Amino acid sequence: MTDFDADEKVAPARPPSDHSVTDRALTVAGLVMAAGAALFPWYVFLNSDKFGIHGGSADTTRDLPSSQARNVFSVSPLAMADNTEDATPPAVDPVVTATVSKLGAEKARGAALKEEQPFPGKGGFRLLHVANGRAMIEDDAGMYMVQIGSILPDNSRVATLEQRDGKWVIVTSNGEVY
Repeated sequence: MTDFDADEKVAPARPPSDHSVTDRALTVAGLVMAAGAALFPWYVFLNSDKFGIHGGSADTTRDLPSSQARNVFSVSPLAMADNTEDATPPAVDPVVTATVSKLGAEKARGAALKEEQPFPGKGGFRLLHVANGRAMIEDDAGMYMVQIGSILPDNSRVATLEQRDGKWVIVTSNGEVY
């Protein structure tokens, strides 16, 4: 017996080219996206005025309000002293300071100067500037930045930075006023 001898007719299988509607839609969408990705750089190149970087207008003036200026108060938290009795100043001053080296300079006799660290040395100093709770002082050996608790060239410490009669002064732990 062979297959040709069967009594019932069997429908042939679907041809492989028959795809569902979803497959066709996904294929078309993929081709459209690929074409868009390939053509978009050309669109940008041909329409560079729409996609270029545009600089702002170069105005050199600006309108200021006609009202009077406000008073500006700048109180640094470093300048405010705590009211705690057991507060001790830090052991190391965190402000980085420097002096100008005198290496290479010679005395009147012609001998080379020996490099020494002058701070803290003895002698007077003067206050140059105060800002943000810190003061810049100068003595004959160089300039230094100090704040409350810092050691001064006369081996005292900065007690407060105050403004008296419109001028800034340093009050030391010895009670001296610079």
